[in-house]
Amino acid sequence: MLIMNRKRMVEDKLDRLTKGQTAYAESRELIRLVKREIENRQISVLMDETDSGCWFIPQENTTTPSDEQIAHM
Repeated sequence: MLIMNRKRMVEDKLDRLTKGQTAYAESRELIRLVKREIENRQISVLMDETDSGCWFIPQENTTTPSDEQIAHM
C-alpha cells in the first residue's frame, strides 16, 4: 500500500492550481485541507463538490478591490 504525505498532496494540488491546471481531491480530509490553503492564499477557484470528490478549477486572475481599497475610493 502506498502512503503519501497529506501536506505534499495539498502542495501538489495548489501548485497545479497556481499553474492554471485543475486539481481533484477524493478524500474529505484532503478536500478540507486544500480549501483551507486556497482561502489562506486567496486563490480564485471554482469548486465542484460531489459525493465522490471535489474538482478545483482555477479562475482567471481578476483583481477585486479589498475592503481597505474600497474604503479609500
